[in-house]
Amino acid sequence: MQSAGFLLLCVPLISLLCESILSLPTGKTPTGEFPESVTARSCRELLKKYGHKKDGLYYLRSKDNEVYQTYCDMSTNGGGWTLVASVHENNIHGSCTVGDRWTSQQGSSSYHPAGDGSWSNKVLFGTAEAATNDDYKNPGYYDIKAKDIAVWHVHNDNELEFWKVASVLRYHTNSNFLTPFGGNLYHFFKKYHLQYGIGTCNDRGISVPIVYDIGSDMRVNELYGESVRADFDTGYVTFRVFNNYQEAYAMCSGVRPKGCYAQYYCIGGGGYFPNTFCSDFAYLNANNGATNGYGASKEIINAAVFIFYR
Repeated sequence: MQSAGFLLLCVPLISLLCESILSLPTGKTPTGEFPESVTARSCRELLKKYGHKKDGLYYLRSKDNEVYQTYCDMSTNGGGWTLVASVHENNIHGSCTVGDRWTSQQGSSSYHPAGDGSWSNKVLFGTAEAATNDDYKNPGYYDIKAKDIAVWHVHNDNELEFWKVASVLRYHTNSNFLTPFGGNLYHFFKKYHLQYGIGTCNDRGISVPIVYDIGSDMRVNELYGESVRADFDTGYVTFRVFNNYQEAYAMCSGVRPKGCYAQYYCIGGGGYFPNTFCSDFAYLNANNGATNGYGASKEIINAAVFIFYR
């Protein structure tokens, strides 16, 4: 490792020193104490305890002492929002192929009705900086005890500094809805499983009112197909629903289902979809990005879905 102009050789006698250096942010050297950006468990703590107010990448430390880097939104609605996950569709035509981590990478199979299980396990993937190019999940997803979430739909392939202006839709909740579910989505989905065949379309999940940061009820309607708009109410985010085929979906962004066609406006879920389409973005592409039918718009299909905690 090259650091501060000299080559540090990690031999057994100094392995502990090397381990300490490698666990610090780039450009830092051990001083006997970790820098404050690596002692905080969340962006909210960085903001409230240490006064960090600039949007950008920060290092956090989990309860189990795992240091990781993620993005902090320090300005929206008082700031302190920690990016914990990104759902990115890398192949809208692939049926639960490699990269569909939030459903299944093993194909649509009755042998794997729960799919990869990423909504309820501790498997990590991706990097914060590449969250518009690939799926992302960091330790904060299951480690942070939060009260609310924020969701951004950010156009694919945008650099970090443009994320806010490249957002199709941005909103947050302010009802402390995560508190009774253990403070995060990991614990929610541990209790409410995502698996084909264990629910019906009458199981419409938990719907939480949202506050728009960019967007409106009218805008949400425009993002989804004309033929399916009567199937939901706008102004909500919903978790864990089933369609009329008993196929399980993790998240319905901007809407609350009142019908049975979740495949056209929800994302993620279990691993078996025998009657519709198996992918991280479900059947959003039913009309190839046109909204004069059941499918969602190109804008929503070509945007990664960011999930923040606070």
